[in-house]
Amino acid sequence: MTWWSVVRFLHVLSAALWVGGQLTVSLVVLPLARRLLDGERREQVMRAVGRRFGMFTGAVFLPVQLGSGVAIAWHKGVTWASLAEPGYGRILAAKLALFCAVMVAAGLHGWATGAGRPGFARATALAALVGSVGVVLLATALPAT
Repeated sequence: MTWWSVVRFLHVLSAALWVGGQLTVSLVVLPLARRLLDGERREQVMRAVGRRFGMFTGAVFLPVQLGSGVAIAWHKGVTWASLAEPGYGRILAAKLALFCAVMVAAGLHGWATGAGRPGFARATALAALVGSVGVVLLATALPAT
């Protein structure tokens, strides 16, 4: 195992934890909270889950994703110009653009939740979740180099 295998492992593990966390909250925690908790208690629990997940995102996920992603790109010789090339470059460019859109949607979700805009919060949460799955899909489509 090389140093680069460890860097790639951390990149994949961090992404899996973040996307897996989104899926777990959306598909397991939220439906159970809706079924088992009254409105006020559900709101408290989901705000606490969201706050903790947001702190995890800012303190762990983003630094690991950005640091390992930049390191992997540097190691593979990715340049701004290579992002326009067919194959690896364009798929990586699409992955990066979608990742940025997901981060915007996640940030808007946090804002909407705090601002008491539940409809917008739901829409941005769904956008972030679907976009995150899309990022994983694009990552798996990257050709081996």
